[in-house]
Amino acid sequence: MAPVSLPAELESLPLFAEIPSPYPVATDRPLCQNENMSSMTSLQSLIDDNFLEYASYVIKDRAIPFLEDGLKPVQRRILHTLHEVDDGKYHKVANIVGMTMRYHPHGDASIEAALVNIAQKDYLIDRQGNFGNLLTGDPASAARYIECRLSDLARETLFNPEITEYVDSYDGRNREPVVLASKLPLLLLSGTDGIAVGLSTKMLPHNFTELLEAQIAILKGQDFEIFPDFPQGGLLDAAHYLRGTGKVRVRARVEVKDPKTLVIREIPYGSTTESLIASIENAIHKGKLKIASINDFTTEQVEIELRVGHGTQAEDLLERLFLYSDCEQTLHLQPILIRNQHPVEMDVHDILRENTRQLQDVLGRELECDLARLQRRYREQVLVQIFIENKLYLSLEEAADLPELKAMLRAWLEPMLDEKFIPIPDEDLDKLLNIPIRRISRFDSEKAQTELQKTAEAIEGVQKKLQHINETAIEWLKGILKKYGPRYPRQTTLTSFETINVTEVAIQDQKVGYDPESKYLGTQIKTEAPLLCSTFDKLLLVYGTGSYQVLDIPDKLFIKEALLFFGRQAQPVVFSVLYRDNLGVYFMKRFTVSKFILSKEYFYLPEEAELVYFSADPDPVVKLVFEPRKRARVMEQYLDFKEMLVKSVTSRGNKVAERPIVKVIPVSRKAYEADAPPVPATRQVSLLDMLERDTADKSNVIQPTQTES
Repeated sequence: MAPVSLPAELESLPLFAEIPSPYPVATDRPLCQNENMSSMTSLQSLIDDNFLEYASYVIKDRAIPFLEDGLKPVQRRILHTLHEVDDGKYHKVANIVGMTMRYHPHGDASIEAALVNIAQKDYLIDRQGNFGNLLTGDPASAARYIECRLSDLARETLFNPEITEYVDSYDGRNREPVVLASKLPLLLLSGTDGIAVGLSTKMLPHNFTELLEAQIAILKGQDFEIFPDFPQGGLLDAAHYLRGTGKVRVRARVEVKDPKTLVIREIPYGSTTESLIASIENAIHKGKLKIASINDFTTEQVEIELRVGHGTQAEDLLERLFLYSDCEQTLHLQPILIRNQHPVEMDVHDILRENTRQLQDVLGRELECDLARLQRRYREQVLVQIFIENKLYLSLEEAADLPELKAMLRAWLEPMLDEKFIPIPDEDLDKLLNIPIRRISRFDSEKAQTELQKTAEAIEGVQKKLQHINETAIEWLKGILKKYGPRYPRQTTLTSFETINVTEVAIQDQKVGYDPESKYLGTQIKTEAPLLCSTFDKLLLVYGTGSYQVLDIPDKLFIKEALLFFGRQAQPVVFSVLYRDNLGVYFMKRFTVSKFILSKEYFYLPEEAELVYFSADPDPVVKLVFEPRKRARVMEQYLDFKEMLVKSVTSRGNKVAERPIVKVIPVSRKAYEADAPPVPATRQVSLLDMLERDTADKSNVIQPTQTES
């Protein structure tokens, strides 16, 4: 085959010349536009900016409610949609969810869950169908099977388009409210909880009547107190409520039906009958509760029957039921909300005061709108009366065109009007020119004057309400209370719980052992005499190095220091210690451990001090043997720790001697009392001994063994 020859213009090209591609090719570009900025710096800035935007979005537009109307954005959009389609009839929840998606840029599941949650609280949404059960935790039926509409309370207290600010929705196709013109303290009424980026909020619901009565007290300048109220009922201990910033304890209402039967009638907030029974069953499986059977007869009212096992009485089991199951819970609160576009923490009293100020503001703006409407009507009535009674319509034929006609009409009317009605708007002139002949022919001057008088009285009434806005707000609150208050009685009983003594009630089923040879401590260490503990106990460990710790009960823990004592921290023990400081002076002290931080190491000896004797006995007695010296009269002395007061663990203690001690001998109290001299042992040091000072020889000091201590 003959070789193929290339055209002359192709032979001049490089062998691997780049051939232009008909498709666009991605080219590498630097991460940052600024050549002086490193790629890492640009990436960090990009992440910081995007994370900040995401965090701000989650906080403001999803998880945290607003102070003004107490609603999260999804709740506000649901209520706005219901208001738009409100005709007094029920609407399919599926339809409402679909229409709400015009404003809420997220899935239908979150909208449906939020709608069901609002409806279950029975304040703002009337429901029809199965919306689930707060008591049992049963879910609602599918959205296509249930219906809802705005409640009368919501219509009367939430909406007023005239004073509501609107913004574009996320896609710019619709307008949605920034906040609703709410006259109710919805945030405290319904309660809320949410988790955002870097913060969370939790506020408990309160009673409708008590909140409005507290607002009346605020307007009157009186003191007030408000406490949570739950739809599930139950018992509430608000001793540490701290106006919504502390914590509360909630309990189920349990009655003793007979010596062998307990019946749960109400459940604590945050639980359901299903979760409550699961917690009781869990405690039974762990051997904490002796219950033979559980029967759930809950329908519209809670009724859970607990049959007590053999050898146990129902009365005795009650405290353990609160201790080991969800029949008692502690709720920690954090009232965080959006105020002026920023997250802030406020207590419930401050929130209610702000809601009360907003009530005054909303009522004031509504009255101003009413006043403007009445004044406009009054002006129109005056103009119509003058126009017809003076037969100004007969002279309108002289005008050549509409502008001249309006100018003539304005010139005739203004001299007959008060200054407050001048200038006359063009729309009022248009209304006069459009009055039909039939109305002119049937005009009744007396009737027109009566209507004018009624309008004037209405204006005067609105102006009076505006001047006394406090009294207006109080009257409005009283009207709402009279109309809706009987629907919402208090469900939760305020009481004070007796603190359960865990050490007495808890079952000590944990066996903690210590092996001195392997130096392991824990529940997995088998010994002949283990320490019995409960799951609520903490272990106190005292070391020979002069330190101690309080720990959770370990399964298996290696102890590298010499362990002098381990026991239950809840069981108070008085420790007796004899030590020598860095100057060779001996001190004695007695102390107990009461305050601590878990796992933190503390010291019961001063720095550079050396432990000579340690005992966990209540009142130990020891014999001190001193180093022989010339002219020393006392070679031995007794030391009775009982004669010393128990002080704090950080105290230095009492001075014992400056002479070196060569031996410490534990003595029984019986032998001590038989051989004790009449003068206290701590006083048997001679003046010469006190004046002498010599550095102790560490080789002559006998350290106590674990058996001796």
